[in-house]
Amino acid sequence: MSEQQVSVKGQDGGQAEVAAGATAGEALRALGLFRGQVLAARVDGQTRDLATTIADGARIEAVPADSEEGRQILRHSVAHIMAQAVTDLYPEAKFAIGPPIDNGFYYDFDVAEPFTPTDLERIEDRMRAIVREDQAFQRRELPRDEALELFADQPYKVEIIHSVEDQVISVYDNVRPDGTVWPDLCRGPHLPTTKWVPAFTLQRVAGAYWRGDERRPMLQRIYGTAWESRKALKAHLRQLDEARERDHRKLGRELDLLSFPEELGAGLAVWHPNGAIVRKQMEDYARAEHLRRGYEPVYSPHIGRSQLWETSGHLDFYADGMYPPMELDTGGESRGSVRGSEGGAQRGTDYYPKPMNCPFHVLVYRSRTRSYRELPLRLFELGTVYRYERSGVLHGLLRARGFTQDDSHIFCTAEQIVDECVDVLEFAVDLFRDFGFAEGPSRVALSTRPSKAATVGTDEGWIHAEAALTETLERSGLDYVVDAGEGAFYGPKIDLQVTDAIGRAWQLTTVQVDFNLPERFGLAYVGPDGAEHRPYMIHRVLFGSLDRFFAILLEHFAGAFPTWLAPVHAVVVPISDRHHAYGDQVVAELVAQDLRATLDDSDDTMGAKIRKHQLAKVPYQLIVGDAEAAARTVAVRPRQGDQRKDVPVAELAAELAAEVAGRRSL
Repeated sequence: MSEQQVSVKGQDGGQAEVAAGATAGEALRALGLFRGQVLAARVDGQTRDLATTIADGARIEAVPADSEEGRQILRHSVAHIMAQAVTDLYPEAKFAIGPPIDNGFYYDFDVAEPFTPTDLERIEDRMRAIVREDQAFQRRELPRDEALELFADQPYKVEIIHSVEDQVISVYDNVRPDGTVWPDLCRGPHLPTTKWVPAFTLQRVAGAYWRGDERRPMLQRIYGTAWESRKALKAHLRQLDEARERDHRKLGRELDLLSFPEELGAGLAVWHPNGAIVRKQMEDYARAEHLRRGYEPVYSPHIGRSQLWETSGHLDFYADGMYPPMELDTGGESRGSVRGSEGGAQRGTDYYPKPMNCPFHVLVYRSRTRSYRELPLRLFELGTVYRYERSGVLHGLLRARGFTQDDSHIFCTAEQIVDECVDVLEFAVDLFRDFGFAEGPSRVALSTRPSKAATVGTDEGWIHAEAALTETLERSGLDYVVDAGEGAFYGPKIDLQVTDAIGRAWQLTTVQVDFNLPERFGLAYVGPDGAEHRPYMIHRVLFGSLDRFFAILLEHFAGAFPTWLAPVHAVVVPISDRHHAYGDQVVAELVAQDLRATLDDSDDTMGAKIRKHQLAKVPYQLIVGDAEAAARTVAVRPRQGDQRKDVPVAELAAELAAEVAGRRSL
């Protein structure tokens, strides 16, 4: 190798020599890794622009366009193109931030008038022109003072520059055909040029407070999406159309399951009888399965004194997600009061609606001396919690301010952590199967320790907990990835996702190992040596929250719940009024088998009745007339499958009871 060459290594073990000063893109070509659409390179583990100069001995990997990381780079680049288009068309616009997000991107703008649909069309047309112009994305680094001068007329960029500690600020220039540049503050990486953008579209405009702070200016947020091909974009747009049809808020209204009254407040729902029946099946399942697997039920109040949340650390680490306290009378005016346990008002104490159930379960554990013989102690509660979510992120039951978790906390010894966590994962896989996700988790992730500044606990505690969860995953046989730095402030965690009927991923089960709360609350158990020892604490939810899981199920099944979950298993439809009496007898036989059945004795025509129950997605319609009454049979119109005639009522009742008991999700 000459002095004018450097050596590079590929992800497949290959090696090549390239000229000194070669770029990452040239190195990938030399290694034979520039295959298909490659948007960036991973250089010694760091994602970089293809124009990045490579050092001797560097290890190079390709970042393809159809990878998640490649799509993030593509979308981030298109966000820059959108910001340039907006400032070209609206020179007085101030631009804030424009990150990639799941399946798309957005950019926030401060403009005199809100954007209209016509504005979006103009912006998209200008973006397409910028793409055709083949403008290069070029990175440069500036001293802080020069960056402040460059963005002096952009107050949001100036605020960002002041908020970062780096003395050198990276900027990306879009180089126009005439040689002038449009700069944006950014860490990168980006595409080599705008012409590498294959497919995008703008979608909608929404209001968004700067920095998510309601005291700051309201900005205009333009959302869009970008994909590695027109085919992928079309598939995504089809999925969005399907998702709109399946939206749980829409189906909730149509199927009379639940509603979100304005008088109640944003992020809060009321459950109608149909929805409550489905929810009850979920709750009954959870209670029965937890008892069967050795969990013990507990109940806890909806509020707690500030002292509790101070001890737990929530007021230090989670205050932004908590509702403001109820301030008690301290001699002046107050916004509310809570009665003390002895019946008198406790003065000078704040009470918070609970954002989590864990401190209450800790108090149950701490209520008396515990022996090692009692461990593991598995406490379970369907506990309702309240979290203050910004109005801009609320989304029906999927992102709400009040919801119920299937919350459990397992207190155990260090040696029991792995066995307990393995059991939790097995429980989760069984639950997914029973509720219609038979393929199990589509993604399993181990989230490790965030930066030390954002966590509590000792290095030894973190190391032991991460090792235990790693062993858990190895023993479970589940394929998993590591999400570095994504753990909770009090410990690492395992997250499980499922994929629904239209390909969307949903995070459900979380398992977290916590050595912080036992320390903060001074928890102990008496070991076989007669000395006190500190237990570990495992936080886990399987549904995540009942409310959110209900919404996911509703959208997954498009409202057509499997029979065991459906609000009504069967509706009996008499052909005429004279068949009502026999219809009542059929309903009675079904109810006797613990089936949910009703009689449609309305004045509607047969066609109207059948269509009504089809739209209501009732699993079975049972038609009865003269022949059926004489033979004590029914004609069965299932939601799916072939119709059947002359089915004996007793036989059908047994079939439906077996289907419900088997929790089949066809």
